[in-house]
Amino acid sequence: MRRIEDFRDCHDIASLAKKMVELERHIMFPTVYRLIELALLLPVATATVERAFSAMKIIKTELRSKISDGWLNDLMVCYIERGIFKSLDLGKIKKDFSQEG
Repeated sequence: MRRIEDFRDCHDIASLAKKMVELERHIMFPTVYRLIELALLLPVATATVERAFSAMKIIKTELRSKISDGWLNDLMVCYIERGIFKSLDLGKIKKDFSQEG
C-alpha cells in the first residue's frame, strides 16, 4: 500500500508528474510519464496553432490573397510576435544600418 500512499497528495497531472520524478517512477514507467508530459503540453500546442491560424486569417485577406508564402510567413511572425517588435527601437535600428554603408 506504500505505492498508493506516495501519490495520495497528487490532485492534478502536474503534481503527479512532479511526484513521479521525485520518486524516480518516471524511470520505471517511461511510457506513462511520456503520456503525462504530452497531456501537459497539449493545451499549449493547441493554443499556439490556434494563434497562428488566427493571425493568418487577419493577415491573409482577399486583397492580400496573392502574396507569396514567404512574405505571408514573415508577416505572420511579425504579427504573432508583435510584443517583441513593439519593444524595438526603430531609430537605433535605422542608425545601425546607416552606419554599415
